[in-house]
Parts: sequence; structure tokens; C-alpha cells
Amino acid sequence: MTAARAARLGALAHEDPALHALAERLLALAEAGLPQMYVPGAETFVFTRVGTVTTAGVRRMEARGTSTRYAAITALGARFLPEDRQRALFGGHAVEEYAGLLVERLPEVTNLGDAALIAWVAAETGHPKLADALARVAVLDVPGRPRYTVEAAWVLSALAAARTAADVEDRISVARDRLLAARAPGSPLFPHATAPGLVPGYRSHVACFADQTYPLQALARLHASGPDPEALAAADACAARICALQGDGGQWWWHYDARTGGVVEGYPVYSVHQHAMAPTALFDLAEAGGTDFGAAIRRGLRWMTDVPEISGPDGTPREPMIVEKYGVTWRKVYRGDPAKAVRAARGLTTKVAPNARLAPLDRAFRPDVIDRECRPYEFGWLLHAWLGGLER
Repeated sequence: MTAARAARLGALAHEDPALHALAERLLALAEAGLPQMYVPGAETFVFTRVGTVTTAGVRRMEARGTSTRYAAITALGARFLPEDRQRALFGGHAVEEYAGLLVERLPEVTNLGDAALIAWVAAETGHPKLADALARVAVLDVPGRPRYTVEAAWVLSALAAARTAADVEDRISVARDRLLAARAPGSPLFPHATAPGLVPGYRSHVACFADQTYPLQALARLHASGPDPEALAAADACAARICALQGDGGQWWWHYDARTGGVVEGYPVYSVHQHAMAPTALFDLAEAGGTDFGAAIRRGLRWMTDVPEISGPDGTPREPMIVEKYGVTWRKVYRGDPAKAVRAARGLTTKVAPNARLAPLDRAFRPDVIDRECRPYEFGWLLHAWLGGLER
């Protein structure tokens, strides 16, 4: 057992043995499920596995698409496993070897987020062509151009990971300042994009959960790589706000008003947020010297088995979100509203009336529908959350 695994899981075992067992169960599921998502020959991962039902009424899992982004995230998490168990996930490759395959594909990668994730993997694995990976990120990250916040955060995380092996200080300064400057004055939350131009004006105030966790993680990791109190304070403030807004059942909500720091629309609730993305960001924050939000992590993790949206009077979910039979966690619980009407209505309304709730929509469209699919990155971040760790 690595020191990181002992620290994160050991703390959970001390605080709540039942949740510790749940985390171990999920980690075992990740190692069982990821090989089913790997595409031999193409040496990549599927975009998703979807639960479908045949005409005979038999459920089966169907693989759809491929994703370089999800492959890189999987590598980031799987690098904490022993080498023999890494090879079981990557068609016989260890993560260091698989990182080489990702770096070789960079000339064809045109998405900044994908390139940043590959550079992050290259930095964490000490790949000899890290400089090439960073150069590709630089080509795609055109100065002055607005970026989606998630991708801008991954750029900063990659640069922070690379700073001991490459001269990236000037680029770190630009990436750091871009994230910090993106926030509305007085708000601790991050918007969906770093500047106008990518998001339509009517929903420019709406930011998602990922827009919060990836920046706070990047800023925490930046501080851990070299003291930056302002970055740490921004990460801490963002974390404090999303934790204050956490649902009574441990739910991490989906859409926020980046101007006011309020919730625009809570649903869907995504499994990956509950067991992986919130934990990995908040663990990194605490280990970088920020506030310990362990209680919020535990509340969120508990949602995976205690799901109020789909539970009966006795508290038992009508269907589990964790399904070992298929090697998946079901992706989310959502409203089932046509064309995501509730989110659209709340997005439009809160643009001019930030505190509007449109309560009748909650009664008309209850969040009791299960999205039966699972994506590789869900397990990649799960491994990263519970097996990873920062060295300050």
C-alpha cells in the first residue's frame, strides 16, 4: 500500500468504516471495469459504455466511440496502481509506456484540454518527451483567446506538474492569472469560460461543477508545487462555497451562478462527482495546506448507496448505482425533462432574476431517472482521488 493510499483511505477507515468499505468496493470495481473499456489495437478507451435492453428484455452493455481525453485521465489515476495491475488496464502496457503512446499522438491532437491532460501525464510519469508535449500545449493555447475553464485548469495542472523538469515559470504565471481573473468580482466561483466569446450571453453566468473542481484542484496543486498563497486562498474559497451549497443527501450540484455563488439548477447528480471529482479536488486542497473538507467528501460518497432521489420510504434505492455485474457505476440521476427544459428555463430566468427558483418545475419534473451509462474517466478520477496524494 502506498503512503497516499494509506493516508486517504486510512483516514476514511478511522472516520467511517462503512464508507471505507464502499471506497474499497469502488476501487475494485474500477479495476474490473476499465479493461472492458479498453480498445485493443487502437490502444485507447471507449467514450462510454451504455446499458441497453434487447428485444428479448435482456440488459447488455454497448461500447460507443473512443476518447483520447478519457484515456489520459485514466492514466493519471492508474499510475498509482502497482505495475502489474496497470498492465491489466492498458492492454499489457504500464502507465509510463502508455504515456508514450499518448505523447506520440499529440501532433494529431487539436483540443487544448486533451493536449494538456497528455502533458500532465507526461510530467507525472517523467516522460523524456515532456518538452514536446508542453510545446504542443503552447501551440494550441493561443495567447489572448478565451478558453473553457476546465481546459484552462488542466493547462495549469500540467504546468505545475512539469515545473521541476522544465522551464515553465512564465507560462505558469499566465495560466494562473487567467484562471484567477476569470471570476466575477466578489464571487468565489469560476465561470464556464475564462472570457467572453465562447458562451452565449443568455447563459454566460451559468457554470457547472467541473468548472469549480478543476480550477480549485489546479490552484491547490500550483501552491503545493511552489508557495502561492493567493492561489491557495482562491481554491479554498471556491471549495468552501460548493461545500456550503452541498445537498442534504450529499449531492454535489451541477449548475451554479458564477456571479452570485448560488445554485442555478441542481440536477443531474453525477456519480463521478460524488465518488471521484469532488474527493480528488478537495483532497488535493487539504494536502496543499488548505481547509480539510473531509466531512463533505464523506457525505458525497455516501450518496452512492443512499440515493434519496430514487429511494423508497425505507431509504432503499429501487435500483443500485453501483453494478458489479456490468463493471459500472450508473452515470447520473436526472429529471428526464424533454430537451433539458428545467436547466434551460432556470438558466434564462436567473440571468435577470438570480434568486428565482421556479419551484413548480421541481414538482413537474422529479429527479428520479437513472442514466445507465459509464465512462472511463469516472474510474480514472476515482483511482486518482483515493490512491493519489500530494507531496508538499
